[in-house]
Amino acid sequence: MTIDQSIRAAEAIIFASGDGMTFDALMDVLEVDEKQMQYILDMLKDKYYDSNSGIVLIQNSDIISFTTGKEQSEIVHKALAIKKNSPLSNAAMETLAIIAYNQPVSRAFIEQVRGVDSTSSVQTLLARNLIEEAGRLEIPGRPLSYRTTATFLRSFSLNSLADLPRIKSEKEEGQLSTDDLTTEEDYNDLAD
Repeated sequence: MTIDQSIRAAEAIIFASGDGMTFDALMDVLEVDEKQMQYILDMLKDKYYDSNSGIVLIQNSDIISFTTGKEQSEIVHKALAIKKNSPLSNAAMETLAIIAYNQPVSRAFIEQVRGVDSTSSVQTLLARNLIEEAGRLEIPGRPLSYRTTATFLRSFSLNSLADLPRIKSEKEEGQLSTDDLTTEEDYNDLAD
């Protein structure tokens, strides 16, 4: 099979699979090595990006799939008469952010950071398949831990957790930090 035939074949397989295919399964079916497979995927990503297509190819962890482009998502929902899920509450979004940036984490950790009970938020995120159980932590009581899912990555159009926005430090935001205080006078000025 030529490289062009392999690209077309990969495109058809990924499209027909619906929920996506694993990188390894595509390699096996196309009978290519890892480097060739990544080249094929890069060519497909470029094809859809360059053509300003309504769909995009994404690679979440090991799963490769097509999804609707951000700009077309609303019209697709309308055309398919898909009722939009109600938006996540601020509490659920806050809980999701804590899990995404610190995973795997226990519910106790989430509650320590938020300062309130997070049972409802965790249940909402589990029900929407944005998070999943990640096993038990090796600490006293062996609490359940949680991590984000491939659905989370797809929902926020991320290829991996590395694509999460970087959290700015206080110094980067121009706020005064106690690290910036060098003398007792600096501390006294801050207290005034």
